[in-house]
Amino acid sequence: MSYPVETYERLAGEAREIIARYPEGHARSALLPMLHLVQSEDGYVSANGIALCAELLGITRAEVSAVATFYTQYKRHPTGEYLVGVCTNALCAVMGGDEIWEAVSEKVGVGTDETNEAGTITLERLECNAACDYAPVVMVNWEFFDNQTPESACALIDDIEAGKPLHPTRGSAVLPTFKETEHVLAGFLDGHEACRQDEHVCIVVGTREARRLVVPAERCADALVLIERHADAVARAAEADA
Repeated sequence: MSYPVETYERLAGEAREIIARYPEGHARSALLPMLHLVQSEDGYVSANGIALCAELLGITRAEVSAVATFYTQYKRHPTGEYLVGVCTNALCAVMGGDEIWEAVSEKVGVGTDETNEAGTITLERLECNAACDYAPVVMVNWEFFDNQTPESACALIDDIEAGKPLHPTRGSAVLPTFKETEHVLAGFLDGHEACRQDEHVCIVVGTREARRLVVPAERCADALVLIERHADAVARAAEADA
């Protein structure tokens, strides 16, 4: 079984664009974005997609599968139109992530890595959304919905099921579908890159403070000289004791 000719030619053409981004002799480095390309078509890493990647990169299907099964962003079965991930790692859990997960899971009627009957929502219980400064956090198609509560998360589910436009707290102004997001992750702009929302101050406070307190390069050099001198003195003392 393989893709229809028209679909194959379109995907192969885009895959070759991805491969062309990498230096000669390093084509297999294109595998990660190519897997996102496959998911933009099939909603998961399908057998057809594995075969396509293997053919164009000159590697085996087993090698493609080894990569696809290593990273959790690559799905092994069809994903819903919206992938909803609830963080229940330490900080989010303490801030209410477990309660959010229980409420959302009960509302959708599925558990982690499962999709509702309508095919609109796939749920994931995540270890970390990398957004602890806005815990508890829910991600939908890799976009952030910050400072959630069981009530706000369930309202988000209601909006998805009602087909309403979704507006992440930051990042994309309007949330794309899972397949649309995957096409962007494959490296193809969707025309909305200028519509990104402003960064939130909380995220960059640490960076700004580090820049304010940064030690000038000449002071770092002086410190290194002192460290080297101390190390030499310790070495000489050890030789004398011997």
